[in-house]
Amino acid sequence: MTYPLWLIPALPLAGFLVNGLVALIAGWQRAAGRTAAWREAHPDAGHGDHGHAPHGGGHGHDDPAGHGHDSHGAHGHGPSVPALPYWQRLFHGVVGVGATGLSCVLALGVVVPFVRESLASENGLPAVVETAYRWMSAGPYVLDIAFRLDALSALMLSFVTFVGTLIHLYSVGYMQDEEGFGRFFAYLNLFMFSMLTLVMANSLPVLFIGWEGVGLCSYLLIGYYYDKDFAAAAGKKAFVTNRVGDFGMVLGIFGIFALFGTADFSFVDMARHGAMNGHAPLSVYAVCLLLFLGACGKSAQVPLYVWLPDAMAGPTPVSALIHAATMVTAGVYLVARCSAVFVLAPDALTVVAWVGAATAIFAASIGLAQNDIKKVLAYSTVSQLGYMFLACGVGAFGAGMFHVFTHAFFKACLFLGSGSVIMAMHHEQDMRAMGGLRPKIPQTYWTMMIATVAIAGIPPLAGFFSKDQILGAAFGAGHPGLFAVGLVTAGMTAFYMFRLARMTFFGTFRGSKEAEGHIHESPATMTVPLWVLAAGALGLGFLGVPEVLGGSNTFMRFLAPSLAASHPHEVSIATEYLLMGMSVAVAAAGILVAWRWYGAAGATPQVPSVQADAFYRGTGPLGPIVANKWNVDEGIEALVLEPFRKIGTALWRGFDALVIDGVINASAFLVELTGDLARFFTTGNVRNYILTLTLGVLTFTLYVWIR
Repeated sequence: MTYPLWLIPALPLAGFLVNGLVALIAGWQRAAGRTAAWREAHPDAGHGDHGHAPHGGGHGHDDPAGHGHDSHGAHGHGPSVPALPYWQRLFHGVVGVGATGLSCVLALGVVVPFVRESLASENGLPAVVETAYRWMSAGPYVLDIAFRLDALSALMLSFVTFVGTLIHLYSVGYMQDEEGFGRFFAYLNLFMFSMLTLVMANSLPVLFIGWEGVGLCSYLLIGYYYDKDFAAAAGKKAFVTNRVGDFGMVLGIFGIFALFGTADFSFVDMARHGAMNGHAPLSVYAVCLLLFLGACGKSAQVPLYVWLPDAMAGPTPVSALIHAATMVTAGVYLVARCSAVFVLAPDALTVVAWVGAATAIFAASIGLAQNDIKKVLAYSTVSQLGYMFLACGVGAFGAGMFHVFTHAFFKACLFLGSGSVIMAMHHEQDMRAMGGLRPKIPQTYWTMMIATVAIAGIPPLAGFFSKDQILGAAFGAGHPGLFAVGLVTAGMTAFYMFRLARMTFFGTFRGSKEAEGHIHESPATMTVPLWVLAAGALGLGFLGVPEVLGGSNTFMRFLAPSLAASHPHEVSIATEYLLMGMSVAVAAAGILVAWRWYGAAGATPQVPSVQADAFYRGTGPLGPIVANKWNVDEGIEALVLEPFRKIGTALWRGFDALVIDGVINASAFLVELTGDLARFFTTGNVRNYILTLTLGVLTFTLYVWIR
């Protein structure tokens, strides 16, 4: 390695600074030009309206229908403003994609040799740690800004930079009509810097810098259309919800320091050898739960999952970046990184497993009834993240990270594919208004179908290998209940994903004639990333072929040095084949039902499936509840937000207005009263002043004489 590790995250940071500065200057020039043009057009307006020149419609009223739409472009629901000049878009695109792409090249330049040499050695290579500079020193505690390259960080580094670069390239075509093109790429670059800092950090405090950075960037990107109320609210929801998890994360970091006397990742080796402070104020169990609370916030687990579906308010590339390669994987990475600590608290791992299982099946149930194409994928992401935590909870940390890896490719492909569909549909996201798109956008269709088959768990695509290992680990570790939940969730996943495919690409078109006339395939900047991601969804599963299928599970062998050793119960080869067969059979059943119910000729936007509509009506009140996402948002509003509003109102009117304002107002009244009384002694008459002085002297003399 001939270059420092810190250069890898530094390149996206440089892209952020350059794109951000140029976007600010260009924005100032556009605003000045519009103000001058407005003044020239309104010479009699005077100076009273200074600063209120129109902004090209950029701050119009919120469109109530916009909640289900990806609001971008001059023809969408976003700001109706002209696109940037070609040279500006070219500059921002080259800087944004170039910074991330060069970072990817440098990352692969260190990862590929590391992987090759690690697999060639018997126990893997030791971690490479490079210190950039000393951050702080307090007594025995020293904290460095240091970056780490080991098996786990190499894995994250490879797909975060690679998939992130593809998303940047896709964004060039997708966001070309946006006036905020430069601002968007600046945010994307900052997001990449934060995520790379997170995965390469050599200590929890430095990891926390990246952790908070991706939280900030998610707020900025989800609320990209800040002039839309629903987008601004979604950004704030993501930011506030993650603060709950981050509170646990901070306490967990302090707990790690109390247990091991350090917060750099040397505590992982200490945990493996049981070298910790037995008199620490927090137990290992408490520390693990606090760290897991932080993971639940970032990786959207029950009950802190509510921010992620609303993140669809941002542009589709943002959804792909957050849901596939960056923010949502951070929580799983944290648990895997601290796996040696978690195995010291088996009860905490049980909590992790059951929270993951509950999240997986709960989110999958909501995905069954969604009609917004991006919302289906959002709840699918929450469900798949539950799978990953289920794996970690049963001690199969490698299987969980394998699913993180494969999921990054097929889910990014699905989200970017949905963006291509949305562009073809003139920014319509409701699947009930789609249908019959297969011959009109064939590249989008084929890439999305590959990714759909992968996430459904059909062999030999990537999703089959990673998901099957999770189910096998749950069963082998002696958790039949977790296995059953995972198996049912697999069938639900296959159903709602093929429901999406059938409603979107098959049958007859259910939209308007005008919309049908505008359907077109996306440009190469969007379809090339789709094909690359589809290829990953097709073939990357072969990196983790288990021994029972004749493979050596290269993926697990590479990750083993960075993860705590797990000891699952051994199962026979026949049992392993039976478990695989059950998984594929359940997925096939879900696909078959979706295929028969949806995509038939004669479907209408009101009733896209007669069979599904009959089933929905037969469920009684359960169907509407599931369709309304189990009324969770309403429950939070009634049980959390509204009580806090009432408490705040009571404190305002009862304590603030009466007590605090009362004390202040009473003090002011006393000062005013004192002044009113004292002013009677201020007459301006010299004779009165001399008389007062004489009486004072006589009184003082009398006092002294009496004493």
